[in-house]
Amino acid sequence: MQTVETLNEGLKRAYTVTITSKDIDARVEKEVATIAPQVRMPGFRPGKVPANLVKKMHGESLQRDALNNSIQEGVQKLIADNKLRPAMQPSVELDEGFEFGKDAQVKIELEVLPEIEAPSIDGLKLERLTAEVSESQVDEAAGRIATQQGALEEHAASHKAKDGDTLTIDFVGKIDGEAFEGGSAEDVKLKIGSGQFIPGFEEQLTGVKKGEEKTITVTFPEDYGAAHLAGKAATFDVTVKAILNADKPKLDDDFAKSLGLEGLDKLKELLKGQIEQEHNGLTRTYMKRKLLDQLAASHDFDVPPSMVEAEFNQIWAQLQHEAGHEEDPAAALAEMEAEKEDYRAIAVRRVRLGLLLSEIGQANGVSVSDQEMSRLIMQAAQQYSPQDRERFVQYVRQDPMAAAQLRAPLYEDKVVDFLFEKAEVTDRAVSREELEAAIEAEDGDLKPHVHGPSCGHDHPDHDEKPKAKKAAPKKKAADAGESAAAEVADDVPAKKAPAKKAAAKKDEAMADEADAEAKPKAKKAPAKKAAAKAE
Repeated sequence: MQTVETLNEGLKRAYTVTITSKDIDARVEKEVATIAPQVRMPGFRPGKVPANLVKKMHGESLQRDALNNSIQEGVQKLIADNKLRPAMQPSVELDEGFEFGKDAQVKIELEVLPEIEAPSIDGLKLERLTAEVSESQVDEAAGRIATQQGALEEHAASHKAKDGDTLTIDFVGKIDGEAFEGGSAEDVKLKIGSGQFIPGFEEQLTGVKKGEEKTITVTFPEDYGAAHLAGKAATFDVTVKAILNADKPKLDDDFAKSLGLEGLDKLKELLKGQIEQEHNGLTRTYMKRKLLDQLAASHDFDVPPSMVEAEFNQIWAQLQHEAGHEEDPAAALAEMEAEKEDYRAIAVRRVRLGLLLSEIGQANGVSVSDQEMSRLIMQAAQQYSPQDRERFVQYVRQDPMAAAQLRAPLYEDKVVDFLFEKAEVTDRAVSREELEAAIEAEDGDLKPHVHGPSCGHDHPDHDEKPKAKKAAPKKKAADAGESAAAEVADDVPAKKAPAKKAAAKKDEAMADEADAEAKPKAKKAPAKKAAAKAE
């Protein structure tokens, strides 16, 4: 086997490997000698079939296997002899004119990981923003659970709608007297004061009664998601079909016990703990962004174009998916195209930070233990049905690339934690709103992909597939602890509604889902900006 380097430019390498016909024939002969004793053929005793007949029967497949095995070994030997660290799976191409009986010319192209100087981790300074859980946050979260547990009851026909009431309405939207596409719907549930619809819509329904018809005049926001509606005045002919009010249970020990808890104090204790976890997660997100910003600012080196392209394709696919769910997909896609190079720059930064974190981890002995890896595998297996879990576990244990992909996020977290310990950290107490605003104000990045011992550079085609994530939206004080309330509600047994009411709720949910695109919605942030935020 002969190897000739044909390209060595930047991070790109190319080689021509010659595998002689003699090498291929020797492999075939060796394989024939191995399988001949197992071949059965009429007229011959078991194990006594002549080698030349075995070769005649299986020669073509044996030659293909020998060639493929020679190429695979050639690639591995090339990588080992030249001490290469492939960034992605090498491209391997057999000469088009190859015929068995002749030497095989194989072209191998790859990109290698850059040589990174020992990353400097001295002088890192981070601010840790911490938010205490207020009593009002816990009370509001408990109140939301009570509201969720309550049943909607219809008001009397004489009742006038007020803030907090839920209306069942039909509406037809018009611009210049003409109904517009997506502006009509039936049996829509709208809670007055929820901010669900565009500004001015809900307020004009205050005071209406069941059966009343009313024309509402509003103006779509200038930055409305659907470009053909942005900034335009519209009318909505609304028919009020029902006015409902949630029968909110009283927040006391009896209510907590109905959820399967010891009492109200236990419910609040659970809520406080979950809100604290949310706050800790937000604190970590902020610190991690600041850490990555410092690393990015102090390190600059070339990154493999193939890795950048793979990372960019992931980002772009996620953005296209999100754009497809916007009110005006064409406008969202056009906005993406206008900033395509910005997203490519994000991909470059992600790859560079991933490589940097990998080098830091290797240099400082960061690793994922066998016990931690086993726990990861078992956790991941839970998403499969019981009969498929064992197959998944075996697959991960046998496939190094699958194991590396599963290991990579934990490895990254451990490197980040190591850097947190090395950094000079100062604490500052803030409110939850201030913490969320600080995260949103950051021009953070999508999560970097760490290529290190946990992912294995001996598996160059491995690439983690993190999802593009939206930045935490600004919330009103009343929203603090909302997700924690939802979690507690999921964790405890809810009161069972009568079958008739349960069916009505299902129909209502289905109607809301079907009418989602027809509602005059509140303003949404463009998908592209949300996707560019980091965790």
